[in-house]
Amino acid sequence: MKAMQKGFTLIELMIVVAIIGILAAVALPVYQDYTIRARVSELVVQASAYRTSVSEKAFAEGTLGSAGVGLTVVPVGRISGGFVMDTGTVQVTGNVATIGGNVTVVLTPSINSGKVIWACSTGGNTASWKYVPSECRH
Repeated sequence: MKAMQKGFTLIELMIVVAIIGILAAVALPVYQDYTIRARVSELVVQASAYRTSVSEKAFAEGTLGSAGVGLTVVPVGRISGGFVMDTGTVQVTGNVATIGGNVTVVLTPSINSGKVIWACSTGGNTASWKYVPSECRH
């Protein structure tokens, strides 16, 4: 009787290792981009605290003229810096240490029919569009 061999040949194992290496080389940069996007989303959420303060002051005064007066951005969490303009525009920045890349998010208020409407942007920096939420890519 002939004995049957069980197992894989060396060539088959090398092919499997090569396929896994190619998949890892493609997946790792994509994964890093997704982790940065998640951190930038946290940055936008942290900036929402300033949006609330600006909205409350705009409702009380009926105008955005001085809605941001007295508000300062405190570097905490993912926020590494930023400012609030007197007109209520909020700009927060995350840097390589806190986010994984240099990203700036600008939240601009406007009043329409008694409601404060917020627009999100990157302040003209198109290089960071792949990291910010889709509503901020303009």
